[in-house]
Amino acid sequence: MSAADVIRGRAPGFAPRVAVVLGSGLGIFAEEVQPVATIPYGELPGFPPTSVGSHAGRLVLGTVGPTPVAVLQGRAHYYERGRADEMKPVIRAMAELGCETLLQTNAAGSLRPDMPPGALMAITDHINFTGQNPLFGETGNNRFVDMADAYDPALRAALVAAGEGLFEGTYIWFGGPSFETPAEIRAARVLGADAVGMSTVPETIVARHAGLRVAGLSLMTNYAAGMTREPLGHLQTMAVAREAAGKVRRVLRRFLEGYS
Repeated sequence: MSAADVIRGRAPGFAPRVAVVLGSGLGIFAEEVQPVATIPYGELPGFPPTSVGSHAGRLVLGTVGPTPVAVLQGRAHYYERGRADEMKPVIRAMAELGCETLLQTNAAGSLRPDMPPGALMAITDHINFTGQNPLFGETGNNRFVDMADAYDPALRAALVAAGEGLFEGTYIWFGGPSFETPAEIRAARVLGADAVGMSTVPETIVARHAGLRVAGLSLMTNYAAGMTREPLGHLQTMAVAREAAGKVRRVLRRFLEGYS
């Protein structure tokens, strides 16, 4: 039995339109959902275990306003087991259920002095700095995915409209789990990146391969390495995410309530 079959069995007749991935410290958004069913990842074939403490590893099905959603409380990262395709079964299950859009969130480091911790950025594009790709090993011509407008312009405009003072910019993916060096951050800025993180890009590639539209929202939890004298760590990420959780919840709720 596939993950999609299990989900259909737990929520008969429920058809989500938007799949939402909640990043580090942002799992609390699931409280906005009028729930139909909640399923631990461990009960869904192919769904990966999550080893990061702030990623609960649960699928919450329900509605936000008029929009039926599948909210993924947490993701698996490349650095956890050295696999870029960890989230492939998850994203493909969402597509099989009928989701048409993938809305991603993440915690990121800011490369821009004018975009401080606590700021939100709608992702316009990404840079894959890892050399890894979740489609390695795929066959057929559809593996050659067009990544122009990978982050749907209309969805991005709706995200920006749902927030107040949202930034827009390019996200660069490093493999982690160690933070980047100041030299790597200087290189990323030369390449045109605005924010840096350890997730999101693999899921976007898989989603585009599956025909889903994608929107991305990054919460700045720190300035990137070398920009300040502050030491970097996951506890800092979690602290800022907790402080900004209300703002993130409002933006996501408005976006989903107005989704069409």
